[in-house]
Amino acid sequence: MMQLEHLNLVVRDLEQSLRFYQAAFPHWRIRGKGEADWYGTPRNWIHFGDAYQYLTLNDNGSGDNRDLTSNRVGLAHFAFITRNLEAVITRLKDAGFSPAKQGSEDPYRSNIYYLDPDGFEVEFVQYHSDLPEKRNLYL
Repeated sequence: MMQLEHLNLVVRDLEQSLRFYQAAFPHWRIRGKGEADWYGTPRNWIHFGDAYQYLTLNDNGSGDNRDLTSNRVGLAHFAFITRNLEAVITRLKDAGFSPAKQGSEDPYRSNIYYLDPDGFEVEFVQYHSDLPEKRNLYL
């Protein structure tokens, strides 16, 4: 079996990004942090996650994220599975974040999309079946 270990994101402000991801993942922690030089640009980094998966957040990002309504090459979104989507929505709302768009209507899963402080689209998914043929049903 293979699984995704981490995503490495360049952000403008570590604290602002961390606030979003801490609301979404209250059980995660800062695993490590430090300073680095990225091709002549100093930056701070944080590994935020659990023992198995994490996000690397690197500050000193510049410019804007890609236009998500375009067909430009780049990251469209990434998704996390949760057992309680409503709890994620409540925590993000309490932290001041609103959904970017609602997910599709599906009897076997619920989902919702948010934009993090740097414009990365993050999907949260709750499955209502353990059966792969239902979870992966494309209507």
